[in-house]
Amino acid sequence: MKTDVQVAVIGGGIVGVSVLYWLAKLGWTDTVLLERRELTSGSTWHAAGNTTYFGPYPKMTALFAGSIRTYLQAEKETGQSVGFHETGSLRLAATERELELFHDYAPRYEGLGIPFHVRSPEEVAALHPFIDTGQIHGAAHTPTDGHVDPTGATNALAQAARIRGASVERRCPVETIAKFGSRWVLETPNGAVTTEHVVVATSFWAREMLVPLGLNLPVYPTQHHEIITESLPEIAALDTELPSMRDSWVSCNVRQEQNGLLIGIYEEEPEFWALDGIPPDFKEELLPPNLDPLMPHLERLMERMPLFAEAGIKVANNGPMCLTPDGLPLIGPVPAMERLWLATGFNVGIGTGGGSAEILANWMTTGQPPKGLDAIHADRFGNDLSKDAALASIRKVYARGYQLPDRI
Repeated sequence: MKTDVQVAVIGGGIVGVSVLYWLAKLGWTDTVLLERRELTSGSTWHAAGNTTYFGPYPKMTALFAGSIRTYLQAEKETGQSVGFHETGSLRLAATERELELFHDYAPRYEGLGIPFHVRSPEEVAALHPFIDTGQIHGAAHTPTDGHVDPTGATNALAQAARIRGASVERRCPVETIAKFGSRWVLETPNGAVTTEHVVVATSFWAREMLVPLGLNLPVYPTQHHEIITESLPEIAALDTELPSMRDSWVSCNVRQEQNGLLIGIYEEEPEFWALDGIPPDFKEELLPPNLDPLMPHLERLMERMPLFAEAGIKVANNGPMCLTPDGLPLIGPVPAMERLWLATGFNVGIGTGGGSAEILANWMTTGQPPKGLDAIHADRFGNDLSKDAALASIRKVYARGYQLPDRI
């Protein structure tokens, strides 16, 4: 194990491994990633793997676009498949205002060179025959996005980073973080690691990990359900894979999973998990499902996609998901903690992890923060936000689901 490095990245999910990859790609290879169990063990392993170019905030589109590009780059460099399915996606316009916003977004995508179309209800029906288009006004269509295999993408990134000289240490939990002079010292069961820079990419573990340093990160886990249906003959008969669908009225995302459907629900009253501390033995686990709060959303989905009403539920996964009070990740340096960096607070880690890592790695290697991305800076909440205030804001963010802001 490397014991004296330029950078130590803590956390082996898609975000931490993406940071290691981008640092190596930019020339910082005297690095080590420390993972408490196995790569993807946090929330990456049970993620749906959705990737999309669609983002309601102009500057944030770079995080989405950069993520797809990052995973495909790693695949090309290593030969390790990331399992990318280019299905495209449809963001339904449940209201006339949403349709207006989609038209407003179009010039941004044209400037970025990303295919983007505003589709009529008739065009939506042709692209996705199982959507009842009678109550929608159209959709935003991004035809070149889709979904990846989270495990494949993580392993491709790790392999590409190793090829350049980076190191990955599994089953090596960081027990303490302390500063001695100009260096950080990370204590692990395998020995101490001394490093110039530390990147904390530990999702909902980050809060507890940094409390001993006097930091108060407003990062808490909510429970999040994903439902996978039994196979449906109507889907099995298709020649091409269905585009993903996102709908603010149902407050869900839906994509094809083999010959069934995978549905992610954002209910109105989210439940938190482990607010008094992450269980020390928590590993690759799911939480007991609770479908009752989801029923109003599932009933709406039956209206929007009648085929779903015919589907049997094969499995209901309930896993912890990390959120911040505004739903955006914490990226960048920690004030008054020289060379301590955050890459945490991701509720769409697969969708934005790769692009966020590119931004952070450029920031670290050049010393220059990204322009126009103050919304993701790690210091934006200060250090005094109360737990109650943070949880109240997270509830609102989660319950908003796929609702769009009135302005871009």
